Amino acid sequence: MAENEPITELDQAFSDERAAPTPWSEAAQQLAQAEIFWLSTVRPDGRPHVTPLIAVWHDGALHFCTGATERKAKNIAANPKCILTTGCNTYDQGLDVVIEGDAVRVSDDARLQRLADAWGAKYGSDWHFTVRDGLFHHSGGDALVYEVAPKTAFGFGKGDTFSQTRWRFS
Repeated sequence: MAENEPITELDQAFSDERAAPTPWSEAAQQLAQAEIFWLSTVRPDGRPHVTPLIAVWHDGALHFCTGATERKAKNIAANPKCILTTGCNTYDQGLDVVIEGDAVRVSDDARLQRLADAWGAKYGSDWHFTVRDGLFHHSGGDALVYEVAPKTAFGFGKGDTFSQTRWRFS
């Protein structure tokens, strides 16, 4: 997927009067560099489910993997709508980013190999995957891979000038 430039809006109601919208390039950099993300999905009975995981930002989308029998995979099978969140755990500095979208399974082996290479480059040899039959394979078992292209994203700038930016994607 090719990255597209979103419509950027500053929410004045939740931003300092001196704030400017955060550029999408800054949010994309945060997504590329972040090590931990929080994935929010919805259980089939409607209850929320949140879990930390690792992910890679590649070709304008976040990608994560999970075992087919794990709760998040079961939730996505019933409802692909999800949110991925990352940022820092401080009040007065940094940028928190929230991505809303649909989790779409990636099963093309050529794409999966590019993603496996991205995982290895970002997280090191502990996260080495081989690709076969539309899955990631590793010592812990097989993993499904999902892509979440942003439909809407939010950036929460913290520090001297607090800001809330919304990015809308076509």
